[in-house]
Amino acid sequence: MADWEAVIGLEVHAQLDTRSKIFCACATDAAAPPNARTCPVCLGHPGALPVLNRGAVRLAIRAAKALGCDVAATSVFARKNYFYPDLPKGYQISQYEQPLATGGGVDIEPASGPRRIRLIRLHLEEDAGKLVHEGLPSSGKASHVDLNRAGTPLAEIVSEPDLRTAEEAYLYLQRLRTILRWTGVCDGNLEQGSLRCDANVSVRPRGAEAFGVRTELKNLNSFRNVQRAIEYEIARQVGVLESGGRLTQGTALWDADAGVSRPMRGKEEAQDYRYFPEPDLPPLLVDAATEAEASRELPELPAARKARFIAAFGLSPEDAHALTLERPVADFFEAAASAGGNARAAANFAIHDLARVQNAAKLPPDAVPIAASHLASLIGLVDSGAVSTSAARAIFDAMATSGRPPGDLVRDLGLAQISDEEVLKALLAGVVEAYPSEWKRLREGKLQLEEFFVGKVMRASKGSANPAVVRALVEAERAR
Repeated sequence: MADWEAVIGLEVHAQLDTRSKIFCACATDAAAPPNARTCPVCLGHPGALPVLNRGAVRLAIRAAKALGCDVAATSVFARKNYFYPDLPKGYQISQYEQPLATGGGVDIEPASGPRRIRLIRLHLEEDAGKLVHEGLPSSGKASHVDLNRAGTPLAEIVSEPDLRTAEEAYLYLQRLRTILRWTGVCDGNLEQGSLRCDANVSVRPRGAEAFGVRTELKNLNSFRNVQRAIEYEIARQVGVLESGGRLTQGTALWDADAGVSRPMRGKEEAQDYRYFPEPDLPPLLVDAATEAEASRELPELPAARKARFIAAFGLSPEDAHALTLERPVADFFEAAASAGGNARAAANFAIHDLARVQNAAKLPPDAVPIAASHLASLIGLVDSGAVSTSAARAIFDAMATSGRPPGDLVRDLGLAQISDEEVLKALLAGVVEAYPSEWKRLREGKLQLEEFFVGKVMRASKGSANPAVVRALVEAERAR
């Protein structure tokens, strides 16, 4: 890539977290039996008229304010015309020339240094249905159409082509998802399709101003696949150009199993969709009071909270970033750190041990099964020497499954830290007896074996021994 530069822009469709669809009263329940959440409006029956969902508008405005966009006082819905089996009306109600919001941006911190990725627009639109290609008795002969999702409210967020690497695209999507989840706009589930991303990728000679021929990548259903697909497409385009070939603008589907993109169709332009103003919906008017209310509803945003965590608790930028990916995790850390006073320990538990518990229990990353007050109490027990660090992890796990306070678990599980030298000497004697050759080598000067014996005593005590006392005993016994 020394001679080439990638140019990347992302189009993200975020499903707004409403109970009903954008233009009708049908529930936004895509998991219902196929076509159970439909009505004449979302099925496009003749004479059925759309009525705009106020809740969807409020969430979209909230997203716009969180992203620093300028909200338009007047925006207009349009019909985007195209034929596809999952589009029952033959057109999609969207916004085109006059979107809800423009401008704004998302801050990322790639390895090359902090950058702000500008946004072009944020607009409202309805979702299409879904084609079902497998899982039914006749799937080998036909595809089926489920229109439960048709009419679900979406906010489409379009970036400027400011991204230059797959890493930057990954970080941008991650931070955008965090903001949308943080503000309660969207649940951000890529696997289930409530957050979907298309990537426009092109390459050009390094230093050139003109854009290259772009490919729009679809079917990117995870952060990892976004990065993999963009890396593949950049390499593919460079390979074609360096071999003397020509690129063709088009749309491609990402095949995650094979790790390749597959051509889908030629890329449509705006004129192909024959946009015209939606005649059944009046212009959307947003007054100053509504915009101000959306601003007041915003919580402290992830970037601001990250900066405050660094300043107030002395955290590294990396740890502060990890703690602000999910709002419940940030709340958990801050409450525990403020109550206990040991922010470093609270951060370690909230970043590493919480993730371990979540993975073991198959919990989502925003699930926090432990009370912050219990974590603060556990950290206090460690700091006072009442329990060891290794025992604290076992207690943390037990708190996650039982919800009980750490003091009760220390008593019931017998995990109180042992600092009695006579008890620990007896444990050390048993370990020395079990490993006589290693003890001999330690006494002959192989000092690396000190940690070996400390670890064996810790294991013999089931993690309850005070490691500092054990280490002092090993050193004293070695020197005798």
